Amino acid sequence: MKLVDELFAMYRNKITDDEEDLDMITFAVLEHYDRNELLEIVKEMDQHELQYFIRLYLLESLKGKFAQLDGTDYTNSRHLH
Repeated sequence: MKLVDELFAMYRNKITDDEEDLDMITFAVLEHYDRNELLEIVKEMDQHELQYFIRLYLLESLKGKFAQLDGTDYTNSRHLH
């Protein structure tokens, strides 16, 4: 995906691959997009990227739901739910 490639190129020598660093970057980037811009990014995805995107969304959402049931933190991200 073009956006991922651009972010990687921009930050690859500035941060580690630590989950918190990556989470902070993705949250900050998403704050700058409105709904229509986000939909345009999704429209540009090929079939594989779209399936991967939806799979990750489903996986993280289900982790959040299960975490609500038993109080266990199944997610690594503070901003997804």
